Amino acid sequence: MVYLCKNNIYMNLNLKGKNALVCGSTQGIGKAAAIELASLGATVTLVARNPEKLLAVIKKLPGTNHKFLVADFTDSSALETIIKKDVESNIYHILVNNTGGPPAGTIENATTQEFLNAFNAHLICNHILAQAVIAGMKAAKYGRIINIISTSVKIPLKGLGVSNTIRAAVGNWSKTLATELAPYSITVNNVLPGATKTSRLENIITNKANKTNVDIDEIEKEMLSEIPAARFGMPEEVAAAIAFLASPAAAYINGTNIVVDGGRTGNL
Repeated sequence: MVYLCKNNIYMNLNLKGKNALVCGSTQGIGKAAAIELASLGATVTLVARNPEKLLAVIKKLPGTNHKFLVADFTDSSALETIIKKDVESNIYHILVNNTGGPPAGTIENATTQEFLNAFNAHLICNHILAQAVIAGMKAAKYGRIINIISTSVKIPLKGLGVSNTIRAAVGNWSKTLATELAPYSITVNNVLPGATKTSRLENIITNKANKTNVDIDEIEKEMLSEIPAARFGMPEEVAAAIAFLASPAAAYINGTNIVVDGGRTGNL
């Protein structure tokens, strides 16, 4: 869509003719992002591990010619094989790197294997996907790589030791890639969701309640008290930020973090 703004400046959000690869797209933020991108005209390829859920999401996407790839981010080698085969016949203009966060827990008690698992599922898989689509983006002279990370990139979150560590690594990988790809009309940015109504948030709240023997309602109230907006975010609100960064209107936004957290994060 193209919106007319003040002084006759146009905000071009039209994604017609653009192909988007959206990971973790059977639920939560990934699913909402896929729907939003499709609503703006993009042809979407979903990526997740459950074919039944992928097919169900495909049916909800506006437009036609959408498809999906079945891939499990715990197996980076298999993912690499799948995406390399796919890009032989497909060019992607938009990549949304998104996968479920590492389990909650203190960093003191984290095992080395937990760090390795998270590093592989997040940074390594992000890198594999980015490397696979970059050539097509360069040829098209249009590229948007959008990484869904966490506000912990700015301020580490209590009880998410492994996640805090890996998210920071992804953030710096992203910034480095943004600098390298900028001359090719490719941008690389991060969206940092705060507490958003997804299954991950439900799991975090439930686990904390179980560990502390505190009612779930009390845990929710405590979390909400830290959010100036006084509510949890919705996946669709995060998806709106993703869609904007994917659009032509965001061509000069590169190598930065967009926080979507209702004002919770305590720094700029």
